[in-house]
Amino acid sequence: MMVLEAIQSRKSIRGYKPDPVPRKILEEILEAATRAPSTMNTQPWEFLVISGDVIRKISDENVRKLKSGAIIKPDHMITGWPNDSVFRNRQIEIAKQIFQFMGIPRGDKEKRAWWMERGFRFFDAPAAIILLLDRSLTDAGPLMDVGAVMQNICLAALHYGLGTCIEDQGVMYPESIREITGIPDTKRIVISVAIGYPDWEFPANKVISHREPVKNITTWCGFDKE
Repeated sequence: MMVLEAIQSRKSIRGYKPDPVPRKILEEILEAATRAPSTMNTQPWEFLVISGDVIRKISDENVRKLKSGAIIKPDHMITGWPNDSVFRNRQIEIAKQIFQFMGIPRGDKEKRAWWMERGFRFFDAPAAIILLLDRSLTDAGPLMDVGAVMQNICLAALHYGLGTCIEDQGVMYPESIREITGIPDTKRIVISVAIGYPDWEFPANKVISHREPVKNITTWCGFDKE
């Protein structure tokens, strides 16, 4: 698959087949992903790859805490958008698509809660790649570097017929992840990428997120008028 084709075809997958992803394939994906650029070649990223009983235990504990009303204490800053902003509008637009395809009415609190639980279960993917940063690092540069390696993971996955979904719900209770996996507190748990073979019959996988036209978000300087 050519690079531009991969970029254009990548999408968030929220429903997976139960087939396990071989470790060798995940290793090859990470090998490719680490070719991402980083600030002064610092390569700040680290990976925790979970599957099998481990991802099930983390998923179960996430849902248990969610249902009990446990306060989320993520290691990263939770993304927020100003109300009545274009950023909030874009988020609402994709949410409407998802709920429409999944047949979830606006006022159906039970189904909406069920959908939220799926995020805390890594959307039932057979594996997930959790990205880590050493706590000795500051935010700005390393977080941009993590974004670059994360994009590479999603693009490399397509080469193997795999789908991905970048999502932070799976890491909202980092202490549970540490208890189950042994990851020390010196490592900050930043984000997770659910990964597996897409179930194309799953309704939410039909969602197509729209993009703002480049002309609306770009300022050109020093070019001749066309």
